[in-house]
Amino acid sequence: MKKFNSSRNIIIALSIVILIVLVISFSAKQRDDKKQSLPGQSEVNSVVATIDNVVKAPFRGIENMVKSVNNLFNTYSENDSLKKKVDHNASLEAELEILKSENEQLKEQMNLNETLVNYELVNASVINRSPDSWQDVLIINKGKKDGIEVNMAVMGNKGLIGRVIIAEENSSKVELLTTVNQTTNHFPVMVKGTKGDMVYGLMEAYNNKTHTLVVSQLTSTDEIEVGSLVTTSGLGNNSPKGLLIGEVKEVKKNKTGLTNEVMITPLADMYDVNHVTVVKRLAGSTE
Repeated sequence: MKKFNSSRNIIIALSIVILIVLVISFSAKQRDDKKQSLPGQSEVNSVVATIDNVVKAPFRGIENMVKSVNNLFNTYSENDSLKKKVDHNASLEAELEILKSENEQLKEQMNLNETLVNYELVNASVINRSPDSWQDVLIINKGKKDGIEVNMAVMGNKGLIGRVIIAEENSSKVELLTTVNQTTNHFPVMVKGTKGDMVYGLMEAYNNKTHTLVVSQLTSTDEIEVGSLVTTSGLGNNSPKGLLIGEVKEVKKNKTGLTNEVMITPLADMYDVNHVTVVKRLAGSTE
């Protein structure tokens, strides 16, 4: 009896398997022939899809949140990297501008030196300039060991800017033509008059309002043309003759109204000074 029941169960199981296979085959054939799902299959698929979406929705949300956080961190990292590059580029551009400026000054200094072939020269760099005495003095990196002495004339990029007032062993202090100290730094100068004669005078002050050097005590009443070049005269043994200072901007009466004075525009930049040339003496001179 038990053997019969076992055989019957096997037959029933095989019948069910065969039936399922037939149904699947028939369903596939119907779908291929009619190009549509069997009755009820679409509804079942929709239910399954809905359940799938409901189950996966939280995980998709978490996945999207993780992606958003990662994107945010990546964006922050990229922005930080770009900011550093921009700052670095700005720093390089500023450094490049400084180097360009110094290069131009050195070229101008070299051009000036070529015009001073009759003088013994010492090239120096500015190592200190105090803000509270910016237009008065500066410190250069050459001193007594380099042959620098007090009262030697100092040239900037295009012309005279001052003279040495203190010479240390390895450095020197230079008083500028723009100093407010009107009791020192007087240079004897000369300029050609309209009649061809040289007119001599004393450069004795700097006008902060007009940014001009003031020359007085003129030796002649000969007219002086605006734009004429003014140089050192070499008189008084304080500086060699022929050092370029500037050009005439204006000729006018002094405060007393009795004599003329000449206003000179300096050719050298008195404010942006990084390199200078100290004129020791005329070449071959033993003074």
